Amino acid sequence: MFLRRVASNTLPLSRRLFCSIGSHDISKAISELNQEMESVFGEPPPSSLSGSIDNQSMAQDVKLSTEEMDGKESFTGLTHIGSKGEAQMVDVSHKDISKRVAIAHGKVILGREVFDLVSANQMGKGDVLSVAKLAGICGAKQTSNLIPLCHNINLMHVRVDLALNPHDFSVEIKGEAASDGKTGVEMEALTAVTVAGLTVYDMCKAASKYIQITDIRLEHKTGGKSGDWSRDK
Repeated sequence: MFLRRVASNTLPLSRRLFCSIGSHDISKAISELNQEMESVFGEPPPSSLSGSIDNQSMAQDVKLSTEEMDGKESFTGLTHIGSKGEAQMVDVSHKDISKRVAIAHGKVILGREVFDLVSANQMGKGDVLSVAKLAGICGAKQTSNLIPLCHNINLMHVRVDLALNPHDFSVEIKGEAASDGKTGVEMEALTAVTVAGLTVYDMCKAASKYIQITDIRLEHKTGGKSGDWSRDK
């Protein structure tokens, strides 16, 4: 009989509580649940249990969750996602034109044997660093064709530098892109480094399958609404 009473009294209230989230006062619902438990068990719930619930925080969390479920909460931190979660190209028509520069970095770990071959310019496909340098520049100019939501911008300058690092038998890659426009050039700098790294891999893959392209990252950018940024700050 006791079990029947528990089932009949608590289940409907729990169902009402979770089904009515967002439309009823959470504090009132919790109070009703406490009263229901007291009528069933003959005493109120332990103070440690009820005291551990922050009604205001819970109500705020529920409100945010409800707004997300109702489609009212947009992805404010992701500019390439619309209010309904669909992909979109950002409208930059209202932005000011400014000088924009971005610098990116990457690394290709070759291993000792391949490193020695590249250093001596003895790879079968030719001068690895020179070919990769040109490939990186071309890659930066093709960024909007490779990345679907990137804007097609006029690049004023692209520079790609590659240097052999004997300490870890790698090729260090630095890419820089600059433009006078309404959107940044971070993707162009990152694409330059990535394509240069892939070219190094392609030029050397016959000598080793253990080559790794790693540490591709933005190091510095200037211009635009967000201003200047550096990784070391």
